[in-house]
Amino acid sequence: MFGTSQLHDYWEPSDTAESRALLTSIGASTRAENQIVARRLASIAELFELRRRERGEREDWAVDTWAAVGAEVAARLRVSLAKAGHLMDYGLAMKTRPAVAAIFIAGDIDAQMFQTIVFRTALITDNAILAEVDRMLAEKAARWPSMTRGRLNSEIDRIVIEHDPDAVRRVRERVADREIMFGDDDRGCTEIYGRLLSADAQVVDQRLDALARSVCEGDPRTMAQRRADALGAVAGGADRLACQCGESGCRAAEKPAPGSVVIHVVADEATLQGRCDKPAYVLGANTVIPGMLLLELAKTARLSPLIHPIDLPPEAGYRPSRALSDFVRARDLTCRAPGCDKPATQCDLDHTIPFPYGSTHAGNIKCLCRQHHILKTFWGWRDKQLADGTVIWTLPGQQTYVTTPGSALFFPILMAPTPAPEARPVEAEGDRTVLMPLRKNTRAQNRVNGIAAERRRNRAGRRARHGALFGPAPPRADDGDPPPF
Repeated sequence: MFGTSQLHDYWEPSDTAESRALLTSIGASTRAENQIVARRLASIAELFELRRRERGEREDWAVDTWAAVGAEVAARLRVSLAKAGHLMDYGLAMKTRPAVAAIFIAGDIDAQMFQTIVFRTALITDNAILAEVDRMLAEKAARWPSMTRGRLNSEIDRIVIEHDPDAVRRVRERVADREIMFGDDDRGCTEIYGRLLSADAQVVDQRLDALARSVCEGDPRTMAQRRADALGAVAGGADRLACQCGESGCRAAEKPAPGSVVIHVVADEATLQGRCDKPAYVLGANTVIPGMLLLELAKTARLSPLIHPIDLPPEAGYRPSRALSDFVRARDLTCRAPGCDKPATQCDLDHTIPFPYGSTHAGNIKCLCRQHHILKTFWGWRDKQLADGTVIWTLPGQQTYVTTPGSALFFPILMAPTPAPEARPVEAEGDRTVLMPLRKNTRAQNRVNGIAAERRRNRAGRRARHGALFGPAPPRADDGDPPPF
């Protein structure tokens, strides 16, 4: 973890009229882009309604009104008929989800979020329920930060399941359809694809990472290649990945074998007791587990109660205890910087007011991924943490963002205020840039090295393929005896 302080003796990004204007332009352009996409979808829907008034539905025609309008749209936009059909679907969905459509038209959400909402709510058949879900999503969606598709799906599903459990998209079907499939052999490689339970997928993901890191630094493979090779090693019963550095004194074998993989799931006690179907949350995977599956997992899991530190005094040291760490990660679920959903299990625990000026207490600690931790420490990102875990950020250029803990959506009881004792004034600590973590190689160096490595592989492969046909490589031009022409 990094210590933090008020920053004084180092360079900060400019706060000028020009920088503010550029940030304003970025935000305005994004909003305008969202508005343009929304207007395009609305126009497509209006075109369909116009054609339907002119021609009727023509449902029994081989090429009905829908297909005819789709062809018009496809031609105008130069897209496929399938793509035009999707655009018509989303355009017409703006009429059945007017509240979400309104914030889309206003530019508050983008097309991806609107399309995801439409798909995840498509199984709701009761108009009154759909209207209520639409209203709730409109209230929340504009405040949601940028999310991975999986987390966005989970948060929409949480609202849907509260109103119409049968409308959650393919929970049971996906569980029943889980499988692993192998494609055809292609020059020594085979594609593997399939579907696992979320908890099992998290175990496999962590295990592959652990084995991929069991080699030494001299191993020539990329992390992605080592993960692929690790799957075969796991299937063969190996507890580590064989290193390919080629060195006789490789020290990889001296590393301890990776231990067992542990995943953490946060759940309501009522769900574990079978009294409700509220989904649980998988820390590290940013996904939810339906209540019916949680009961099965709980039969073989170790259950640990989460202790809310609302009445506990601050801890004495800098590093939080295991109990406090578990609580903060369960409360936050992800990195607390705006627009970031890095899992809490992969984040640092940051003192909002730096220790020892601020206490080691839930009201002064939050999850920050390493990159955002560095941005706060060295790049002038300012933060203020409220008693319920809400964080108010002020970025260079006086851009203000507010993030709430992930538990606000899943486990709001964890946001019960935990005020920390009053902080002492923070003293200036001089130039902190000397503490900035350094890259092993610059991006430019990595690019040069990558190009050189790929050229060497190409050259070696070309010689291996053509050496027998063309003979040894010709002598260099400065050999004094060049080949005759």
